Amino acid sequence: MSKPKLYIVEASMLPEVFLKVSEAKEYLQTGAASTVAEAVAKADISRSAFYKYKDAITPFRDVKRDQVVTMSIITQDKPGALSSVLAIFASAGANILTINQSIPTNGVGIVTISIIAEEMTVSLDALRSQVEALPNVIRIEVLAG
Repeated sequence: MSKPKLYIVEASMLPEVFLKVSEAKEYLQTGAASTVAEAVAKADISRSAFYKYKDAITPFRDVKRDQVVTMSIITQDKPGALSSVLAIFASAGANILTINQSIPTNGVGIVTISIIAEEMTVSLDALRSQVEALPNVIRIEVLAG
């Protein structure tokens, strides 16, 4: 069997059924619908259309457009250190994609956080300054983005 040929097509050019299948899949993934029957009813498509196209349509995520930024944060191993960092990210409107936290050693923990900065209400420099000002943060470094 040969590899499928893939295309990137502007959403407004797609037949409506593809957009509705994508919408139904999103309802299932986000928990807005708990069954396929509920998802297709919300998206206003038939179950047969959903099953026919569900494996053929996937939204494209443009990582460059989304402004993905990855940061390494070194904190003291104290209760609430990570939650205070995450609170600043949340108040800035950063959409957190991943959090990787190592097991603290010698009283220090390293956390790597990847975010989408596209809808942030503050600049990346301001976010960095706010995190650095926290009492349990030793250092923050932007690794990528």
